[in-house]
Amino acid sequence: MKQTLLMEKYPVFVAEIGKNETDCKTVEDVVAYLKGKIAEKEKVAFIGVFDHYAHTKGIGGEIVEGLVGAVDVIFCFGFALPNPQVLAVRPRSIGIADMGDKFVISFMEAPMKPANEAMEAWVKGLRKA
Repeated sequence: MKQTLLMEKYPVFVAEIGKNETDCKTVEDVVAYLKGKIAEKEKVAFIGVFDHYAHTKGIGGEIVEGLVGAVDVIFCFGFALPNPQVLAVRPRSIGIADMGDKFVISFMEAPMKPANEAMEAWVKGLRKA
């Protein structure tokens, strides 16, 4: 898993996982895995799945060559509301891009260490042992 700055300002964690490196063969498999991980955490709420690929294709938007599926799994770690501005960084999402032979999994760094640790563990857990 790499940590990088997307567009020189967004701190993002990214993992490229070959389909031969995971038991997940489809985007739906990865979604089911992540929903299971979210359900295991008592204070994390699953919100939904956004099919970004279908949306972008439906509006005639640009799609990178090789991308065959892309969704965001949306959830919230909202342990507290210490101020109104914290709403700007919630909820969280993990993006799943199907590039044919591999998945590119990404999420933006959260302002809360336990959330980052959980999301990183979930993504790393996609790889076969």
